[in-house]
Amino acid sequence: MKRLVAYVLMAMILLPALGCAKKDGRVQNGDLIFVGLPLGYDAETGTVDEAIAAATGQEGVLNLIHVAIAEVQADSIWIIDATIAHGVDRHPLDTFLRDFTLPDGSYPEFIVKRVKGVDADAAVERAKTYCGRAYDVRFLPDNEDLYCSELVQKCYLDADGQQVFDSEPMNFKAPDGTMPPYWDWLFGLLGMDVPQGLPGTNPQRMAESGLLQFITGKLK
Repeated sequence: MKRLVAYVLMAMILLPALGCAKKDGRVQNGDLIFVGLPLGYDAETGTVDEAIAAATGQEGVLNLIHVAIAEVQADSIWIIDATIAHGVDRHPLDTFLRDFTLPDGSYPEFIVKRVKGVDADAAVERAKTYCGRAYDVRFLPDNEDLYCSELVQKCYLDADGQQVFDSEPMNFKAPDGTMPPYWDWLFGLLGMDVPQGLPGTNPQRMAESGLLQFITGKLK
């Protein structure tokens, strides 16, 4: 599934987004871009995005598999995020779009949300300091590697320097309570148990936060 397979942790057929539907609808520095797929999306089987969607999504609802940070400079948009393909990295919007292009040439759905009550510029600068770190394929809370929503959590702080997005027990199970085979396979390769129940974050739950404001527009 091209590089889409590489985007763990995380999980659209619409393309709302990052342009200008109204005066305050443009993407701003520090906005979050969520990437989503329908739970029943039919692509390659056993891929990480499908496992994430099964674990964090709800039937009939868009399943968010990835979250990235937008950096806006003049008329250009850069992306800072954590992926298997790049680790924690800063790259042009075109690279982000190319990485997430689906096999049929279409895009998943991109949802842009703004974090209220934080210094967004500071969050972006903080995110840059993590560039170069590896992607956290183990999804552990106490190592140097980072997965996508973990990067966001570390970068968005309140006036007291506290993280605005809380951790909660990680869930890797499908809605029916079974463990998708992908996770047993992946963590088996890593020589560890599936970290079910350990504290962490995921894009789906993060997008539901009351701290976020939906933004309309276009990615390009």
